[in-house]
Amino acid sequence: MESARLIAGLARYTGDVGLAEELAQDAVVAALEQWPESGAPRNSGAWLMTVAKRRAIDLFRRNRELQHKYAQIGRALEAEGDSVTPDFDRAFSDDIDDDLLRLVFTACHPVLAVQARVALTLRVLGGLSTAEIARAYLVPEPTVAQRIVRAKKTLARAQVPFEVPGAAERPARLSSVLEVIYLIFNEGYSATAGDDWMRPALCADALRLGRILAQLMPGEPEVHGLVALLEIQGGRWDRLLINRGLAALARAEELGGARGPYALQAAIAACHARAFRPEDTDWTRITELYAVLAELLPSPVIELNRAVAVSMAFGPEAGLDLVDALAAEPVLRDYHLLPSVRGDLLMKLGRPDEARAEFERAAALTRNAPERELSAERARAAAEQAAAAGPAG
Repeated sequence: MESARLIAGLARYTGDVGLAEELAQDAVVAALEQWPESGAPRNSGAWLMTVAKRRAIDLFRRNRELQHKYAQIGRALEAEGDSVTPDFDRAFSDDIDDDLLRLVFTACHPVLAVQARVALTLRVLGGLSTAEIARAYLVPEPTVAQRIVRAKKTLARAQVPFEVPGAAERPARLSSVLEVIYLIFNEGYSATAGDDWMRPALCADALRLGRILAQLMPGEPEVHGLVALLEIQGGRWDRLLINRGLAALARAEELGGARGPYALQAAIAACHARAFRPEDTDWTRITELYAVLAELLPSPVIELNRAVAVSMAFGPEAGLDLVDALAAEPVLRDYHLLPSVRGDLLMKLGRPDEARAEFERAAALTRNAPERELSAERARAAAEQAAAAGPAG
């Protein structure tokens, strides 16, 4: 996340997101080389920015053939010297002029295809790896890598300004901005890979950007719908955050956005949040909301979530029928939650041997260590239950 703020600050100077990322990466490499011997500085962000600025100055000096604008930028950076610049400090602020928000809108410029906008912003803002982005979209890694490279080149060729767009341009770019923030939060809320269930820094930045966007565009119901979803999901058992989320949901509904995709997901999360005990959850209402969401945004993943809700409202057999209908979906072929859900339903139906195979498949598909261990443990428990039951008679 330090890298994301660094890229945002450098992009303001250079006007080139791709160049800003390269300079930021150079600074991080320098830190990895020097900090083990010299120790980490008190203000690591300022240190990284100073090093990146020096690299930028060197680059501008070496490349005299660059545009005159780059030469001007180089002189401006050199004049600032090694000081901790106010611009860098602003990258940590909650101001509407936030560099991170500018970076989102720049990467989401209409000159790029929607998929490229999302992939680029997740890469430079969220700090997600190509593999993590591919996992979020259930597409091959080379496809994502190509989108990112082409997006950077397109932005540079088009000389897209590093700015928050004016009011007239915002609606056209809002949907991809919302999707970016949503996916950043999702990666933080349930990490696709690594040793941790969550990456809280991603959740915090996504929520912060959502709140800033709500201030910037207070009349957009889906902005409030997204903020509601993030507040409620991020709140877990924090009643303050949950209440903020419920208030944001109410605002989205007041603005006529009750059937927006983020507002609908927030309404589903609200059903869980309002239940003080699991058995108090209104699963019937949740199935109704998922049905509306599935009509609005047809998706096998949404259908899988609906199947879980149906199983809770009407029994595991009803849910299993829906899950089995999704088994042939190509997009879910390597999605670990499909066998995980199926295994859970089979256990509830007293079919532990079949459940064991599903849990083992789920463990093999996930790249998140805690999820893999959980699925493996469930497979072992299913095997023990099957052994205890003996052969079917």
